Amino acid sequence: SALFNFQSLLLTILLIICTCTYARAVAPRLVDRNKEGFFGLIFKSARIGERLSPYVALACVAMAVTMVLQWAAL
Repeated sequence: SALFNFQSLLLTILLIICTCTYARAVAPRLVDRNKEGFFGLIFKSARIGERLSPYVALACVAMAVTMVLQWAAL
């Protein structure tokens, strides 16, 4: 159902990027050996998180603020 709601899709993508970046920091061999195929998405997400980390962090903060404001409006 995250595919049909744009905000949920963005949240899912941000969580994947952050998780893959953390996994690469903890176990770099595990992520670096899978550069092709389905597991290549993990490697690419980790690269995005490393190279664009200020923008990913700003996106995470913006998403958190948006979610808090939506929660407060309920």
